[in-house]
Amino acid sequence: MHFSAIGTFTFFLFFAANAAFGRDLPLDKIKLPPGFRISLYADNVPGARSMALSPDGTLFVGTRGSKVYALPNSKQSKKADEVIVLADDLNTPNGVAFRDGALYVAEVNRILRFDAIESRLRNPPKPVVVNSSFPADAHHGWKFIRFGPDGLLYVPVGAPCNICEPDQARYAAIFRMKPDGSALEQYARGVRNTVGFDWHPDTNELWFTDNGRDWLGNNMPPDELNHAPRPAMHFGYPYCHGASISDDEFGAKRACGEFTPAAMELGPHVASLGMRFYSGSMFPDAYRKQVFIAEHGSWNRFPPIGYRITLVRLKDGKAASYETFAEGWLQGFTAWGRPVDVQVMPDGALLVSDDKAGVIYRIGYGEAR
Repeated sequence: MHFSAIGTFTFFLFFAANAAFGRDLPLDKIKLPPGFRISLYADNVPGARSMALSPDGTLFVGTRGSKVYALPNSKQSKKADEVIVLADDLNTPNGVAFRDGALYVAEVNRILRFDAIESRLRNPPKPVVVNSSFPADAHHGWKFIRFGPDGLLYVPVGAPCNICEPDQARYAAIFRMKPDGSALEQYARGVRNTVGFDWHPDTNELWFTDNGRDWLGNNMPPDELNHAPRPAMHFGYPYCHGASISDDEFGAKRACGEFTPAAMELGPHVASLGMRFYSGSMFPDAYRKQVFIAEHGSWNRFPPIGYRITLVRLKDGKAASYETFAEGWLQGFTAWGRPVDVQVMPDGALLVSDDKAGVIYRIGYGEAR
């Protein structure tokens, strides 16, 4: 099903309304479960996307523009000390990761490393190129990166299209490599575009979000939360979506039964991005070791959906339920914010980045106002 002329017109009205929305941040519109409270951790972080936290409390934030930010927090308080522009000449530095005193930054076709970065936040060193062998395609070229429990850096490469049959050795996959960029290998394939992953705190098994394809209608296909406990698993793209939805163009080539189905089907077109297992102790026990997901929000669905934080609960090691945790960034057809990533802080609070509002939120529990 494709959009009608009326749907297309509504589509443009939707974005015109979003573009015209003011700078005020109505945090009172955010609905949370009882006992939770949202506040601003940092303002003036334009385009804030993926986050990485150093052991000393500096939050590094990537963007899909040219900037990377550093947000120190010397007192481990509820707000960052300041926002420092660490770099302003990079190619879509969406992904950031921190290890052994160094900041790793993912551009479209390469991974950089800024050594001993926390001692030089205002005068960063020239970055070391760790690996420059990734495709330069802009379509789904931005990357989320993280170090796994195995000490390897995981780097996804999205499909260079909405729906196509790309080179499976190069695209629609998750790779991993040593911190120095060597021994690059493919870990998972059939992944259209993941912009968030984490490892279960008990099993050390990889879980990741994946964005479903566009233009199959309002309600298909779902986004996905996937579980990859071992290498060489195939998650279906471009032949199969969700648990068992055959693609209308490529599905005849391979049956859904050949692939690993989604662990949990998420909302259609919600743009599920950053995800974390909750590893803190601030939230009630019912939230511990459960999955928080930042849903950036639909751009081609009417009415729009997403623009929220959702929660996938696990039972006996399997995804068992899917629910809304925080919502209110979308008011009718107007979105004043778009969550991108989530980060658990040492005190147990949950940070949320927002690239539309250009801020970092902090969600706490049981704290005085």
